[in-house]
Amino acid sequence: MTIQHPPAYIPGELCITVGLDPAMPPDECMTLVKMDVAGDGVSAPAADVPALREVVADAGRAGIDLKIVEVARNPGMDTALRDVATVVGYDYPDATVLVVSPNYVGSYSGQFYRAKLEAAEDHAKTGDPVVSARHFLHELESTDLPWTGLTVVLLLGVAAAAVGTRWLQRRSKRADAGVGAAD
Repeated sequence: MTIQHPPAYIPGELCITVGLDPAMPPDECMTLVKMDVAGDGVSAPAADVPALREVVADAGRAGIDLKIVEVARNPGMDTALRDVATVVGYDYPDATVLVVSPNYVGSYSGQFYRAKLEAAEDHAKTGDPVVSARHFLHELESTDLPWTGLTVVLLLGVAAAAVGTRWLQRRSKRADAGVGAAD
């Protein structure tokens, strides 16, 4: 789970990247983005909205409250996208928010832990916002490797190998002692 902190930086170019007036302050742009997301879970250029709505619907069927914001241009820093996701996440604390730009991805979630989000972000850097959103969702839906069980099995295996090695050493010494006594 991500703990909400006030975002450090909302890029001034956000208005340009979401297709709004570049003279508009970032706070006003964020207000418009949040209003867009409130309607259907998507804030994106009109051409991508239907496909992104479908991804949001697929996420809903999987029990994930997904919100998607598409940014048309890359901001100066990729961390700005996480800040945008966090600002949108303030209004939807139990949702997962994905912000995609051509080369960067940022996310926020009240449902998934940061490591899972980072893994999903890595799969979502495709350059196509719809494909990115699908890959992000697919990674969120996939099961994690059961690290605790795997660790226990490996530890038991190492312990069994150590005990077996020691048993073979003692057996070998007894056999050597028996051969020496017979001579």
